[in-house]
Amino acid sequence: MDLADIRKDYRLKAMDEHQISRNPMEQFETWLNEAFEAKASEPTAMILATATLQGVPSSRVVLLKAFSERGFGFFTNYSSRKGEEIAANQHVALLFHWPELERQVRIEGIASRSSAEESDNYFNTRPYESRLSAVISDQSKVVPDRAYLEKLWDVQQDESNKEEVVRPDYWGGFVIEPQKIEFWQGRPSRLHDRLLFSRVEDGWTISRLAP
Repeated sequence: MDLADIRKDYRLKAMDEHQISRNPMEQFETWLNEAFEAKASEPTAMILATATLQGVPSSRVVLLKAFSERGFGFFTNYSSRKGEEIAANQHVALLFHWPELERQVRIEGIASRSSAEESDNYFNTRPYESRLSAVISDQSKVVPDRAYLEKLWDVQQDESNKEEVVRPDYWGGFVIEPQKIEFWQGRPSRLHDRLLFSRVEDGWTISRLAP
């Protein structure tokens, strides 16, 4: 396979700055709903990029679990690599990719912890097995082997019932307050539409970027 020969021409839709919502959060909600309607694979999946204070980046896929004018929310182990990097450097980036619609949304913002009440409320909606995994997993830390994890699972399962599995202090939510949101729509001949919303004191500015 010659990777240089792989091509796809994007032709599904266009994006006009005079027709898009002036509120990027409303526009994102519209696109997210359209991703669900298009039966996109994992429409709430987003790539989360974090970095150390020295600027060493890392990224992984997490799931959007809360969305409002306040920002974009997800849940994780606070002691994981992403949790520790956010604690040291709150500047993060998100990327949604919906290939079925030939769209991307890129977000840059500031991450902060959700309230304990918000984290409790979400944790209690999770399946029993997911709550159990959150309790036993020392996320991102080295473990001896798979058998070690399965033994922790068995022990915790023997010691718990569904009502007793409560959210541990080291697990909870983050909310990313966006400072920039870029909407990308694939177009023919690589002349893609890119509209960038930048936060200012009284709202948002909109700029068109060259593809």
